[in-house]
Amino acid sequence: MQTAVMVGCGAMAEGWLRAIEAVNAQDPRVEITGFVDLNAETARARRDGSAFPGAAVGTDLADMLGRLKPDMVFDIVIPPARRGVVETAFDHGCDVLSEKPMGNTLDDARALLAARKARGRLHAVIQNRRHLEGIRRAKAFLDSGAIGPVAEVHCDFFIAPHFGGFRDEMDHVLLLDMAIHTFDAARFVAGVRPERVVCLESNPPHSWYAHGASAMALFDCADGVTMSYRGSWCAEGAPTAWEASWRIVGHKGTLIWDGNTAFRAEVPGPRDGLLADMVPLEVPALSAPLLEGHAGVIADFLAARANGTTPLTDTTDNIQSLAMTFAAIRSAEEGGFVTIERTTDE
Repeated sequence: MQTAVMVGCGAMAEGWLRAIEAVNAQDPRVEITGFVDLNAETARARRDGSAFPGAAVGTDLADMLGRLKPDMVFDIVIPPARRGVVETAFDHGCDVLSEKPMGNTLDDARALLAARKARGRLHAVIQNRRHLEGIRRAKAFLDSGAIGPVAEVHCDFFIAPHFGGFRDEMDHVLLLDMAIHTFDAARFVAGVRPERVVCLESNPPHSWYAHGASAMALFDCADGVTMSYRGSWCAEGAPTAWEASWRIVGHKGTLIWDGNTAFRAEVPGPRDGLLADMVPLEVPALSAPLLEGHAGVIADFLAARANGTTPLTDTTDNIQSLAMTFAAIRSAEEGGFVTIERTTDE
């Protein structure tokens, strides 16, 4: 049984605990031995409502890690606190699974890559879309070559959530807190390798966010591939899926995907005049059930620790999605195309 301390016991922690219960229901693999939060009562309430009522409660992460010596830390703190929490965990010999983003800045992310390498630790991020049925089906279909090499990827995201809390006060809230999911999915599903980006960001007059609730970004990618992103977190009516809606154009055909499990794929058939008749293609179902979302990420992380493998959402890969995000933010602030920074760990 692997042991963990959970740090950051706010609303997000409830979803993590449900995911951990789903993982343990299949195969008991992890026990939370401590809950840490700046507010001791918040930590205690989260512990008391969990499947781990005997876990310790505290406000000092370093002290608890020193006493309990867990295998890992589940990091659910707000982004500005992430670097300190992860470095503290590394210093105490713990592997870490973090909420996204992996760093509050690209420099923070690079520092965490260096720290994990120096200490020989494992660090992954809850990039939970990689563990969804629709994502896996879309990736497998494109990997099969059914519509040929990818040429264009177009993503639309329009939802109007009223979160309250820290998101309402964030700068670049859509790009930093949500668009990274779509950027990461595009890299995973379609294999895009963005090299530069131009982005227009706004905060519409009716927005309840402090900054940056709407954005449009155009990515110039390797091999002549282009990617577009249009998004809004204050678009009332006709919502897309949280996973966005997609049109992926290949050399031989097109895949339209609702972000969940509805697909439409076509390639041209016989041509008579200006346009060809379209031939529909099936997007096959998965061959085996999938543990989805946070539960899938957590199970993958635990398996990587047990088997010495690399998690699907390892930070050495995830920093590339973060680099897309910060380049889009820089373009929005400065105007014009911005080159996407790369890391030595790619």
